[in-house]
Amino acid sequence: MKKVIITGTTGMVGKGVLLECLEDVRISEVLVINRSPLGIEHPKLKEILLKDFMELESVKDQLEGYHACFYCMGVSVLGLNEETYGHITFTMTKKFADVLFELNSDMVFNYVSGSGTDSSEKGRSMWARVKGKTENYILNKGFKDAYAFRPGGIIPEKGIKSRTGWYNAFYVITRPFFPLMKKSKNITTTTKIGQAMIQTLFHSLKMKHLENKAINTLSQNP
Repeated sequence: MKKVIITGTTGMVGKGVLLECLEDVRISEVLVINRSPLGIEHPKLKEILLKDFMELESVKDQLEGYHACFYCMGVSVLGLNEETYGHITFTMTKKFADVLFELNSDMVFNYVSGSGTDSSEKGRSMWARVKGKTENYILNKGFKDAYAFRPGGIIPEKGIKSRTGWYNAFYVITRPFFPLMKKSKNITTTTKIGQAMIQTLFHSLKMKHLENKAINTLSQNP
């Protein structure tokens, strides 16, 4: 039985990961860390509200004994300069990883990045460089295992909605095509991302950057 920490569960991907963890009998406890209340009650579920992730050490005593962290918190780059985006995307994630590594170095740490992320950290796209820097830090931190999830096209399932308005409008328009889209190996779902996250606790992969095709394959492992 595994105990996991999840961030970003008020967002589309994080909510999908949470629902799969709550349903999976191999997961005994889920601790979510959010800025605002989730509004869900479940026997497995614990919640910590933390306005500033840079203050993670203030709840350090509640973070020991976990087998995995599924870091799904993220922010759109739209309207943000590199300093602000870098603080939210890299600095906060680094702080989270540093504190958890000190307490649970023998854990799996999964970071939700995005398709097109720049591992070289030298490309022209600011968001891709910052995401690449964050991935590199997590993958080289020294955890028992770590993965960078790079989903591209995602179909929401189980009533999940995006917090981004135009995403939801797009999903409403394209919903009739979801059954056809799901047949594509290059499209994933919130369900499959959650299932794949859980599978990393039981299957170690040589591939550390997982895009949609790899996510879908991993989600189907027995």
